[in-house]
Amino acid sequence: MRAVTFTAFSATPAVTEVPDPECPPHAAVVRVVATGVCRSDWHAWHGHDDTVSLPHVPGHEFVGVVEQVGDEVRQWQAGTRVTAPFVNACGTCPTCVAGRQSICPNQTQPGFDRPGSFAERVVVHHADTNLVAVPDAIDDATAAGLGCRFATAYRAVVNRARTAPGEHVVVFGCGGVGLSAIVVAVSRGARVTAVDVSAEALALARTLGATTTVDARTDDVDEQVLAATDGGAHVVVEALGRAALVRQGIAALRPGGRHVQVGLLAGAEASPQVDLGRVIGLELELLGSHGMSAHEYPAMLAEIAAGRLDPAPLVGRTIALEDAPAALAAMDRPATAAGTTVVVL
Repeated sequence: MRAVTFTAFSATPAVTEVPDPECPPHAAVVRVVATGVCRSDWHAWHGHDDTVSLPHVPGHEFVGVVEQVGDEVRQWQAGTRVTAPFVNACGTCPTCVAGRQSICPNQTQPGFDRPGSFAERVVVHHADTNLVAVPDAIDDATAAGLGCRFATAYRAVVNRARTAPGEHVVVFGCGGVGLSAIVVAVSRGARVTAVDVSAEALALARTLGATTTVDARTDDVDEQVLAATDGGAHVVVEALGRAALVRQGIAALRPGGRHVQVGLLAGAEASPQVDLGRVIGLELELLGSHGMSAHEYPAMLAEIAAGRLDPAPLVGRTIALEDAPAALAAMDRPATAAGTTVVVL
């Protein structure tokens, strides 16, 4: 089958022929129809994730059709249109039994410790735990983001931050996850302030419902954010993964506010200093958010079906598999266009 591969970290990826995947007894082989290009794929390509081994096929958010199931799979059959969380949970450990599959200690991840979805086929392990049926009403390009960025944002805003109507939500970073967080927060009745360096991304943020946008290249970002939030945000979503934004986010919170960290921090930025005196004195909450478990998808899908959530405007462009290497490499530079890039096979 065709797949995007790289044989060294940061080396130019290429579309090559690789063997078709085998199907373990507990797994499903999914024929990929569309797959998103995410910053996490960029992190994998540059070797920021120590679970990635070479040569490697990136890609972790996709929609496709079940092509084959293992002998132990009971809930799925060939021909079903599906996606899956980027965390493939084991389904049997105490963490999974408690319903928190997104932090399963035995997890595997396509595109990281397993071959990913920048390919004609991908394997989803523990299929009965991790596959999610995708309604026909959601088009392929939109559905490709449900395995990571949109579901991640949904859980961060709804389940982790507990966003309520009328609250001020500040989103730092208007890439795929950040723009998704704006869509979800607006659907909750929140007043959203978007912060980014890209004029195009901020324009799209306004289209998606952000009431205020702040150009992060200006010298008075903190003052603008505090003014927009009547003195401080109830919720901050850091969706980019920068140490400076973590500090800015915590400084932007009002007493009792919640900071949700979604963006991955790598290298020298991985362990930012945090003003714990402020956290203690104002009783702030620092919350990590890591994807979304398969059993949590029905609530999100129901809101999409009812028209309360619309992820479709988040798709900026679709490309062919042959164009995926260039799209991945382009993430080395600031984005020149807003919205997500989706590979359609």
